[in-house]
This record gives sequence, structure tokens and C-alpha cells, in this order.
Amino acid sequence: MAELKNNAADAAKKIKLLAFDVDGVMTDGSVTYDENGVEYKTFNVKDGHGLVRMGKSGFITAIITARNNGTVKHRAENLNITEVYQGQKFKLPALEEIMAKYNLTYENVSYMGDDLPDLCILEKVGLACCPNDAVEEVRSVCGFISSKDGGRGAVRELCDFILDSQGIPKIVVVSEGMSNK
Repeated sequence: MAELKNNAADAAKKIKLLAFDVDGVMTDGSVTYDENGVEYKTFNVKDGHGLVRMGKSGFITAIITARNNGTVKHRAENLNITEVYQGQKFKLPALEEIMAKYNLTYENVSYMGDDLPDLCILEKVGLACCPNDAVEEVRSVCGFISSKDGGRGAVRELCDFILDSQGIPKIVVVSEGMSNK
């Protein structure tokens, strides 16, 4: 079970936007290159299922990452992620742009990050979250610490936690990007 701090369940009731870092959160943080320098990432299908369910349940989903990668773009399109910001060395302005677009406050935002560049957001949002294997500085500011590592179900655990906290039934998804409803 996830480690909860500072009334995470109460904070989860106000969430309308779930934003995520990629490397170390949606992946295990490994970077693989082929002989041509093409970068590959491995994503968890259960995490993807959770993200699709969040979108189908009316939540805004977002990726904010410092790296630029076509694999991330493809994954986001496959999961119908609402907002994708790549190449964001400073992540907070990207989040604030998304918040302004949807007229949200920090208390309406959940963000999951795993390393120091994520602190600028984690220290402001209503529900700061991290995978179990996040660095200690990140863990110390998070209200929700997944029992799972990055790329190994942490995203899914957070999605389920927010749905449960808001009393929203879990939508059955036939496959990523498609619902049986």
C-alpha cells in the first residue's frame, strides 16, 4: 500500500489534473540507445490503463518532461494524454500554462516526479506524489509515495488512489485508448 502523508486522501478529492514526469516515473529511468543513437523507452501497460481510465473519467492528464523524445509523443497520443510538454528544463511555467488554460489552482493538481528538477512543482501542488524509488529530497515533500517504483506501477497506483478518493467507479477499458462504453 502507498505511504500517505498530510491527508493525501482529502487532497485527492480536489484533483482535476494529473501531471507526470516521464523518466523515472512513467519509465524505470533507464535510457536505451541503438547503434544510430535512437533512444528507446519502456512503459508499463498497467500504468497506461490507469491513465486512459483517468481521461475517460473526465480528468485532465499531462506530461511535463525535460527531454524531447518521439517515443513519449507516441505514448501520449496512444493514451490520449490531454497535454504534453517536452523539452521543459524548467517545468513550473509549463504547469502554470496548463492550469491557466483550464482555470485550475494548485490544489486541483496532482504531480508525480522522482528527482530534483521536479521539486519546483511538488512543493506547490495540492497532491505531491512520487514513486517508491524517488530520491529522498522528493520523498520528503510528497503526500503520496507509491509502493511501486517508477515504470513499475506507480502511476497506476496513483490513478486508482484518486479515483477511489473521489468515489469514482473504475471504468473498464478494453485496451489502451479504447473503452467498452
